[in-house]
Amino acid sequence: MGNLPVVTTSFVGRTSELVSIERALRDHRLVTLTGSGGVGKSRLALRTAERARDRYADGVWWADLSHLHDDQLLATTVCDGVGLLDHSPRRPVAALGEWLSGKSLLLVLDCCERIVGPCGRLVTELLAAAPGLTVLATSRKPLGSVGESCVEVPPLSAGEDGGEAVRLFHERAAAVAPGRSLDDPASAAAVAEICRRLDGIPLAVELACAQLRESSAQEITVRLASRTEDLTDDTVWPRRHRALRTTIGWSHELCAPLERLLWARLSVFRGVIAVPDAEAVCAGGPLDAEAVAPALERLADQSVLRRTGDGYRMLDTLREYGAMWLAELSEDALLADRHARHFAHVAVQAYAGWLGSSQVLWYHRIADTHADLCAALDHLLAEDPEMAMEMAGCAGLFWSCCGYLHQARSYLERVLGLPLSAGPHRTRALWALGITLTLQGDHEAARRVGEECEQAARRDRDAEAVLLAAHSVSFTYLMMGRPHTAYSVSDRALADHPGDPADAPSQLRCRVIRLFALSALGRLDEAYEEAMRLQRISLRFGEHWTRAYADHQLALIHLLQGRPRHAESHARAMLASKHELHDSLGIALGLDLLAGAIAAQGNGVAAARASGTGHAYWRMIGHPHRGTPELGAIREQWELRARQAAGDSAYERAYRHASADDAERGLALALERGNPGQG
Repeated sequence: MGNLPVVTTSFVGRTSELVSIERALRDHRLVTLTGSGGVGKSRLALRTAERARDRYADGVWWADLSHLHDDQLLATTVCDGVGLLDHSPRRPVAALGEWLSGKSLLLVLDCCERIVGPCGRLVTELLAAAPGLTVLATSRKPLGSVGESCVEVPPLSAGEDGGEAVRLFHERAAAVAPGRSLDDPASAAAVAEICRRLDGIPLAVELACAQLRESSAQEITVRLASRTEDLTDDTVWPRRHRALRTTIGWSHELCAPLERLLWARLSVFRGVIAVPDAEAVCAGGPLDAEAVAPALERLADQSVLRRTGDGYRMLDTLREYGAMWLAELSEDALLADRHARHFAHVAVQAYAGWLGSSQVLWYHRIADTHADLCAALDHLLAEDPEMAMEMAGCAGLFWSCCGYLHQARSYLERVLGLPLSAGPHRTRALWALGITLTLQGDHEAARRVGEECEQAARRDRDAEAVLLAAHSVSFTYLMMGRPHTAYSVSDRALADHPGDPADAPSQLRCRVIRLFALSALGRLDEAYEEAMRLQRISLRFGEHWTRAYADHQLALIHLLQGRPRHAESHARAMLASKHELHDSLGIALGLDLLAGAIAAQGNGVAAARASGTGHAYWRMIGHPHRGTPELGAIREQWELRARQAAGDSAYERAYRHASADDAERGLALALERGNPGQG
């Protein structure tokens, strides 16, 4: 189990360092790899983590902190790293400590240098809460926690024979310039000289190696020699820093002017850089939009960027260099603003496109750009709070579905706490906050926010605003165990605002609440007709969110009316849709239903497995209610039936195994049993 990054390049050398780190991990619960930028701390941590997998029963998990500039999102970033999508109103640190408390795992915190103090305090709290936790951190300086063991990461060996640095150069050269031979004596001597002059710093070696596309090893040596002779003052630049600074500066100079400009402008990104986002944010002046994509490829060819999937990443050290040049160009404020407004526009587009065939793509887009959306909101809260309010409201439902409830609540409460104008943007932000609070189980606070949303919607005199408010209020009442009130609120809003859902998408959201309320009230025939209507509407628009909840209710109705095979079919259909949306709450609900449908067919062991995987998801989201209140008693009946079919010991064995297994793997097994059908 775990989420270690996948790296396609080879790992070179470091045998003695690996032994030292592994020894330190056996003797200490916090080990920090320290060293200058570019020396290979992250790569060494990853290699250590890969080798340590078998020693930790609950896996090895990775949290990338390189995009954080303060501690505001530190705990939630680590939660994301370990797969905890907490839905409770607890402090993220408390939820994280409880999640880790019974586990034996290795947590890697990568790039702690900007927030060393907060990282040290977080680690101290987590180690106290979780006796089976071990932390491996990378940072340019120690975290300062009690019991910390620091391992200084040196450069690769670069002695007379070149050592590990030469091996790295040769391996990267085979990928960068496969047609160029380095075996002749002159080239071999030149490579050894390059590695010696660069002090064996891996990033510096890789940047130099990238120049083999255009130059021979001998030409690289001559140029490098002329540069390093100009930088001899060790009091200004320590030797190791000087070598890296030399290579980064040289790589920068070898870039064409427009590539340098793009490098600088890309430094405002926090996560994966997609081509359309780079074009929107970085184009301007001499850099045309159509020139951005080829320039990105050239920067990747020169190792300034790393290709990842359909996008690019920039190493933190190179991002810092780009940010320095962006400030020199006096474009830092301009690009930060452009970046923020672009991602605000992404959130607005996603909200507008929620009801349609691109719904799944928008959910993925919002999840994939999470770090940049947070950076945009931070900027806009200071520079344009009205736009921040619009953006936070638009991202709210996506974030609640993707598991970012703490971030959603924090940003929504911050914007709504500002003295901003009333209107549709504020109403939508109130709706998003009400949904978030309800999902966290903070029902009284959600009810108050819902009432405020209703008042705002009345002032707006807009059908969508009224339906948004009704959705917020009725959802809260549904989760409070008051289905009659939930039905009344949603039904009244739908009666007052008929028409096409395309004109008011929250019509579908209200219909989902009305459907759940009908089944909770025992009006199953009406609920069945409503669910079938919702399915037809969802198919018309090609969307997944509403259809998944229609499948949930159809599964429940079929199960309650004695048709377990139909129930199983709809439960699987729901799981498939919720898996597409990465909606952990929906997956947990679907797995409970699937367990009930399988139990009703007499397969107690398979039901136990589905229920155990469901438990893993409920534990992951920290949800105290496990869905609407009336499901509790029904779930107990399913479990009793499964136990009777399997026998207590077989049931417990299957349940415990699935509950302790990786949740994603358990879900994949649950989805393997045939194709989702309509029943």
